[in-house]
Amino acid sequence: MRNLTLKNFNTILAVHKTGKITTAAELLSLTPPAVTLQLQQIEAEIGSPVFHRTKGGMVLTEAGALVLKSARNIVDEISVLEDSIKSLGTLKRGTIRIGVVSTGKYFAPRLMAAFLAEHPGIEIKLHIANRYETITKLKNYEIDLALMGRPPDDIRVRATLFGDHPLVFIARPDHPLASQLDIGNEQLAMQKIIIRERGSGTRISLEIFMNDVREFRENLHRAMEMDSNETIKQAVIAGLGIAFISGHTIEQECNNGSLVILDVKNTPIRRQWFSITRLEKSLSPSIIAFEDFLTRKGISMLPLIGKTYTSAR
Repeated sequence: MRNLTLKNFNTILAVHKTGKITTAAELLSLTPPAVTLQLQQIEAEIGSPVFHRTKGGMVLTEAGALVLKSARNIVDEISVLEDSIKSLGTLKRGTIRIGVVSTGKYFAPRLMAAFLAEHPGIEIKLHIANRYETITKLKNYEIDLALMGRPPDDIRVRATLFGDHPLVFIARPDHPLASQLDIGNEQLAMQKIIIRERGSGTRISLEIFMNDVREFRENLHRAMEMDSNETIKQAVIAGLGIAFISGHTIEQECNNGSLVILDVKNTPIRRQWFSITRLEKSLSPSIIAFEDFLTRKGISMLPLIGKTYTSAR
């Protein structure tokens, strides 16, 4: 095992990511024979194949999965070491790979800009995706840190709270519910509700909130499902129904009067925003600085919703 090299580890990571030797070779700026040679060196060192060659691509063997896990840890540790050396004495250089769930795109740019104003030498690589994809990137060490709501429960993480995340029901200003007070869940269940895709944090919160209403549970499969907050907002504006959505996504529409927040009992639902890192991951000076920034100023970067524009009343 002592003869395995960083090049070997990068090779197994690339082949696993792409599933094909030719594509991995392009990613590594190598020739396919060179990638094959790297795999042969790994297999000779561990005494076992690392991939099954299938029609669908390269599939990890049990031994290969163990090598892949160590490869991720080693490559990640070297990245942290490189960042730490760059930052010796003063935090002037470094790189952070940040994953943000799709709802976070409404505040992530202003948050990044404020952080970079304090640390202009740090480079941020931003990845915006849905919750499932963001967690997958965190699992695969493709990002250093994730900004999301409820922390994942299938991997060990450290979670740092940096602000509240209100979830609300919205409608057009001329919707019959827009002028009502203390709307109950049973009334909501009688409406056409536009919902996020399965697995979305917002969808999970909606299902929990409406779980006691039998009509909602029975008709959930008929609800109009959309995977974009922007599409949902436009659908509500067009009169296709009401929706349950992050309050951070509707600041502009509430201010210009195209959407209102419904006065539903027990809402807004208050969730939280967290900064999430793998528990076993070493934190570079850049990541530590970013989490410190979030603790100090993160809440001020979040869009606000208020009673001044919550309804058409």
